[in-house]
Amino acid sequence: MSEEELDKTGKGYSADNIQVLEGLEAVRKRPAMYIGDVGVKGLHHLVYEVVDNSIDEALAGHCDNIEVSILKDNSVRVLDNGRGIPVDWHEKEKKSALEVVMTVLHAGGKFDKGSYKVSGGLHGVGVSCVNALSAHLTVEVFRQQKHYRQEYKIGKPLYPVKEIGTTDYTGTMVTFKPDSDIFIVSEYSFETLSNRLRELAFLNKGIRLSITDERNVNPETNEFERREFYSDKGLGDFIDYLDESREKLMAEPIQIEGEKNGVPVEVAMQYNSSFAENIHSYVNNINTIEGGTHLSGFRRALTRTLKSYADKSGMLSKLKFDISGDDFREGLTAVISIKVAEPQFEGQTKTKLGNNEVMGAVESMVGEALSHFLEEHPQEAKIIVNKVILAATARHAARKARELVQRKNVLGGSGLPGKLSDCSNRDPEKSEIYLVEGDSAGGTAKQGRDRFFQAILPLRGKILNVEKAMPHKIFENEEIRTMFTAMGVSIGTEEDPKALNLSKLRYHKIIIMTDADVDGSHIATLILTFFYRYMKEMIEKGYVYIATPPLYLIKKGSKSEYAWTEEQRDEITMRLSGGAGEKGVHVQRYKGLGEMNAEQLWATTMNPETRTLRKVDIENDVTADKVFSMLMGDEVPPRRAFIEENAHYANIDA
Repeated sequence: MSEEELDKTGKGYSADNIQVLEGLEAVRKRPAMYIGDVGVKGLHHLVYEVVDNSIDEALAGHCDNIEVSILKDNSVRVLDNGRGIPVDWHEKEKKSALEVVMTVLHAGGKFDKGSYKVSGGLHGVGVSCVNALSAHLTVEVFRQQKHYRQEYKIGKPLYPVKEIGTTDYTGTMVTFKPDSDIFIVSEYSFETLSNRLRELAFLNKGIRLSITDERNVNPETNEFERREFYSDKGLGDFIDYLDESREKLMAEPIQIEGEKNGVPVEVAMQYNSSFAENIHSYVNNINTIEGGTHLSGFRRALTRTLKSYADKSGMLSKLKFDISGDDFREGLTAVISIKVAEPQFEGQTKTKLGNNEVMGAVESMVGEALSHFLEEHPQEAKIIVNKVILAATARHAARKARELVQRKNVLGGSGLPGKLSDCSNRDPEKSEIYLVEGDSAGGTAKQGRDRFFQAILPLRGKILNVEKAMPHKIFENEEIRTMFTAMGVSIGTEEDPKALNLSKLRYHKIIIMTDADVDGSHIATLILTFFYRYMKEMIEKGYVYIATPPLYLIKKGSKSEYAWTEEQRDEITMRLSGGAGEKGVHVQRYKGLGEMNAEQLWATTMNPETRTLRKVDIENDVTADKVFSMLMGDEVPPRRAFIEENAHYANIDA
């Protein structure tokens, strides 16, 4: 083996390290099985798969810079400064190792334990899947002072790997254009990709990740839109980012880092004055939204260690009821990141860690580190215990308010709210409920609906902002109690005060319908905040939607058409006027649902044949958490900055 082939650990990284598990035949036939879907998520997942390869090089200590570019035609380029994918001959496959990696599913160095200890890409399907689903892909390798290239069309190589020059650079560059015959969308979101790269920077300190959007040129600087992400503190910086809009109770996050029983564990945590629990867990950079053994280990350590400290301190002596595990997590923001060589994923979306050995490792390490922190920082320890006592007191008060909601729910039909106009169908899968802003619009919706499967619940005014409210205030709020009762949802048990019981859920479509103005948007955001914080599972199951009433009615004589955007309004106006601007055309701007009669509301917003519903989806849990806390929390500066940054997108009513 030549000297150039030896990496700095002394181990070679060559064709011998590339193991092949299976072929690509099924990927194009059933793409959703491999990347989730062929819509927005699947499209962006292609980028994550390529970036994962570069992150794996970084985890192995061979890469510290990853550059992502969205090109003008919505193709994507990912460049890293790793070792470069091996290009030498693969004896078993009788082709270049590079071609094996790019054309055989689950082929790569990460399956050879000597090449990569852990891998961020093991949950995915590798760069070969990206190749199979791309109309065109080019890979360039910079390795051993040589520059190599190979191109592919829908996964098939156009020519063997060829050497095209010399270079002092080392790394890999992949440029691909998703196949429009496969994907129903083609436009990449700069924000979506930025959010994921920011997350990866926090999870992998010391690695610089950047994204450039070559579709957008800043007219002032004449440069492409670009963002760069880098973190020195890792998860500590992540906590600062997440809690930017919350009032912190501690000067600095608690950071725990080390290895236990062969499992690298990294944790950062901080208490704030909010009432929400915000814990984000990761395995090999994968967001485990369903939790798992690492999260269980963290929670057990937190409860055991804090309870022990609080008992010893005597601070619980005057409390007349027991502290629950939930009380220790109220107002806590935490990130848990572990690395596992062979993760076992379970759950509905394969995002729940099942490795049993991880629980003990995390519990032991967090327990020890947290115990030392409490002993060495008595002032912060006192603040934390006082927060726990406040949470327990509020939980005790909330239980009485919650039981009132539960009692109404068990009454069945006779216990339904008086203002609910229910549907006659009793099959939840075929029933839907509209949460409508105001009694006036609610009356119109009642007249216009299909009574068989559509229920209407009018909501009076703006509901409580749950981001700022203590739990017992939430259950005492009339509008929120009404929603719980109407939907048949109960929340909280003795064991878990935040557990959601959907067994008696009466509708599988919950549709938020508000006015198309600023107040309507605010009410919709308040309702969404409530669902995200207290009924998140309903969003995850795909039960929550937003109705889209039209903004304009355009009339000329007996002809009339609706418009949902300014562009549609202008196009319809020009068409109806025969190209004469607004001559003879009347444009009505709808500011409220009540301005439409029952027939119009049915035709535009409620008829399943013609309406447009927007399904509420959590694209990135970290981003969603931060946005809700920023929009609805106490801290004004982050909200002001957000408004100033996005004001040019806003539709401000005159």
